[in-house]
Amino acid sequence: MNAKKIILAGGSGFLGKALATHFQTGGYEIVVLTRSPKPAVDGVREVLWNAKTIGDWGSELEGATAVINLTGRSVNCRYHERNRKLIMESRVDSTRVIGEAIAKCKSPPPVWLNASTATIYKHTFGPAWDENGKIGSTTEVRDEFSVEVATAWERTLNEARTPGTRKVAMRAAMVLGTGSNSVFPMLRRLTRLGLGGKVGSGRQFVSWIHERDFCRAVEWLVTHDQLGGAVNIAAPNPVTNAEMMKTFREVCHRLIGLPTANWMLGLGAFILRTEPELVIKSRRVVARRLVESGFRFEFPFLRPALENLQNYGDP
Repeated sequence: MNAKKIILAGGSGFLGKALATHFQTGGYEIVVLTRSPKPAVDGVREVLWNAKTIGDWGSELEGATAVINLTGRSVNCRYHERNRKLIMESRVDSTRVIGEAIAKCKSPPPVWLNASTATIYKHTFGPAWDENGKIGSTTEVRDEFSVEVATAWERTLNEARTPGTRKVAMRAAMVLGTGSNSVFPMLRRLTRLGLGGKVGSGRQFVSWIHERDFCRAVEWLVTHDQLGGAVNIAAPNPVTNAEMMKTFREVCHRLIGLPTANWMLGLGAFILRTEPELVIKSRRVVARRLVESGFRFEFPFLRPALENLQNYGDP
C-alpha cells in the first residue's frame, strides 16, 4: 500500500490545483482524474476518466490513502434545462462511479472525501447553522434546485456500498483564493472598478474560507478517523454581504463602491449568465465538528484573509 497517494477526481480546477500543491508539500503522490489529461507536470499525474463509467483509472484507487472527489459542472451559469441536467448528473454520476470503483478494490482507500456544499442549509439571518442545521430551500431566494442537487449528491455518497472506506461529505463554503476563475480575483476586479458595493439589502450572510485553511481542513479530514458523514468547511466568522464588500474596498483602497439594487439583480444575473440566488441567499454556516476535533483556523477573520490574498494576487 502506498501510504502517500492522493486521488483527486475532477482535480484540474482551482480547488484541485490548490490541494495538489498542498499535499505534494507533505510528500504525497498526486493522481488527478480528468477528462482531458495532460503530461505529468511537477510530479502530478493526470489519468483519463469520463466521470460516469469505470475504466483503467479504477486501478489507481488500489492502496491509495484517500480519494477526494471535486467533480461537478460549475453552478455559475443560467439554470436552464440543459445546465440543470449537467449540474446534477456531473455530481451524481461521478459520486456513484467512484463508489463502484472503491467497491471493486482489493485494497480500498481508507477514506473517501466527496465535495458537497454549504448551500444545502436553509436561507437564514438567524444563528449560524452547524452540521445539525436545518436543510431545505426557501422560495424567496429561489434555491430549490441548488438544495435538490446538494441532497441528491449526498444521498448518492451515503448509498454507496464501501464498508471498508470512511466517507465524508464536505459541505464547503465559498473558498477564497487567487486561482483563475475563483471568487477573490473577480470581486477584487469589481471593487477596483468602483463596483464593490453591497448587493441587494446587504444583510445576507456569506460563509467563506481561505484556500489555505480549506486545504488544511481537507488534510485534517483525511488523517482524523473519527470524522465521518457531513462536515462543514467554513471559517468561524461569516459576514454580511455589506461587511464583506466594505472589507474588499478597504483592502483595495477604494472609498466608493456602487451598490447593486434589488431591481438590478435579475438583469445583472442575466447579463453575467448566472443566477441571482448565488448572491442573495443568506448562507451562515460554521464548522462545529472540525473545531471540536481540534482543528484551528489560520484565517478565522475576513480582513486578514483578504490582506493575505491581496499580497499574493495580481498587482
